[in-house]
Amino acid sequence: MVTAAEIVANRLYEAGCRHAFGIPGGEILTLMNAIDAAGIKFVLVKHENSGGFMAEGTHHFTQSPCILLATVGPGVANAINVITNCYQDQVPLIFLTGCIDAQIAETFTHQVFDQRELLRPITKANFTAVDGAIDVIIDKAISISMDDRPGPVHIDIPISVSMKKQEAFTKVRRVKPAQMTPNLSKELVTARKLFKKATRPIVLAGIDVLHHNSAPTINKIINKFNLPLITTYKAKGIVPEDNLNTIGAAGLSPRADKILQALIKKSDLIILVGYDPIEMRSSWVSPWESKQKVIEFVAIENTHYVHQADISFIGHVGAGLSSLIKGNAPKKIWGNLHPAKTRQAHKTAFSPHGKWGPEAIVKGARSALPRNGVATVDTGAHRILLSQSWECYQPRGLLQSNGLCTMGVAVPIAIGRKIAEPSRSVIAFSGDAGLEMILGELATLRDLKLAIPIITFVDKELSLIKMKQKESNFKNLGVEFGETDFVKLAQAMGGWGVFAKSENEVATQVKAALLRDTFTIIVCHIGQNAYDGKI
Repeated sequence: MVTAAEIVANRLYEAGCRHAFGIPGGEILTLMNAIDAAGIKFVLVKHENSGGFMAEGTHHFTQSPCILLATVGPGVANAINVITNCYQDQVPLIFLTGCIDAQIAETFTHQVFDQRELLRPITKANFTAVDGAIDVIIDKAISISMDDRPGPVHIDIPISVSMKKQEAFTKVRRVKPAQMTPNLSKELVTARKLFKKATRPIVLAGIDVLHHNSAPTINKIINKFNLPLITTYKAKGIVPEDNLNTIGAAGLSPRADKILQALIKKSDLIILVGYDPIEMRSSWVSPWESKQKVIEFVAIENTHYVHQADISFIGHVGAGLSSLIKGNAPKKIWGNLHPAKTRQAHKTAFSPHGKWGPEAIVKGARSALPRNGVATVDTGAHRILLSQSWECYQPRGLLQSNGLCTMGVAVPIAIGRKIAEPSRSVIAFSGDAGLEMILGELATLRDLKLAIPIITFVDKELSLIKMKQKESNFKNLGVEFGETDFVKLAQAMGGWGVFAKSENEVATQVKAALLRDTFTIIVCHIGQNAYDGKI
């Protein structure tokens, strides 16, 4: 006989989970002990929201579900942002929460509210653990979290249930059906004819490529046919971005859109591979003309209506693309070199041109980080610029919040990613406002002794919002603030704090930071209005 908490913990370990994040509370102590005994390391954080992003960071290495624990009441409520982010950014998070036993809740109100109802709209599923069905519930939760498209699943675990003795896991677990390639349907015959006939095909790839582990397939096909590739921010690196067939990343930059959408408009066949428009700004609503042919390979049915396709295949996106090109080869592709010109225009638009500023900071850091290093970036103007100019050479090389665009994520995600694979070089990029949101997690970094450089763009303003105010002819309101002495702050929190004032200094400081046994804040003053006309 084992406790319900032990069944949950052991099943999560079997699923590949090795870390859990959260803040202790009386209602989850039994669960915490079981998790520790199962071989899953519990990491104490300073806020549940940050803990969820740390958990996400581990998933990007393990590709297993990640775990966040929260106690009853405020612990649950604190995590709303990260749960929503996981829902929109397709992160398979298991959210384990303590709750008051039902019979007690009828006459006890302190910290009690309907936690499942609160989380219902922002989770793929949620459960209350019940005596006798713990094994089924945890297996369902893991399966649902990893199914297309991945996302968060919540389990409320009453105090008495977590301690209740149960039979060991004996029930048959769900077997996920094997992925099938598309059958030779009339739609596939038509799609193959369109591909063979095309002279200017282009591929737009997104996050489903990651979930389906299809980057090697995409890489092979892009190179075989010299197909120009545009990716969303999340899909950067599925083909190394120094490959001449990679054109650039699309998403939130009007400047990039102008360059990349001009090439798309010249295409006679747009091939969408795992593309989810949740990453895109409004200019990507109905972005192609009706005369252009569009073939889509996607994990789930299109119910968003942000774009439409002539033919849509639902299933494994790598297998689908392979079926399309099987036995087919366009006779001539982009003979007028438009993709090469577009690639160069995109790179030129986001280069520093020898001047100090956000572009030079990104370039200096990229030169210092190993090719296989991982970067995380917080939300803000700097993220839009960096997502265009930062080159990724492997999938999941740049981690960020892009469906929900949450601030304060860069450092927590970097912590989780570094914990999961200590040998990997990890760097975080944050604006000054975003870093101020999560200063408490610097103590987490200190305690974990993680050598993470934190590049901080200091401009004392919310640049992106200020730019939008200016575009709307509004006055500056609520976007400017004072300057924090991040160098002294880093020292006070047990880390290093340094300044960088040139591209070379950035590179030097990043290299030094990677060798320390604690975090380093690299303070880069860029002045106000530093992003005007650049994103």
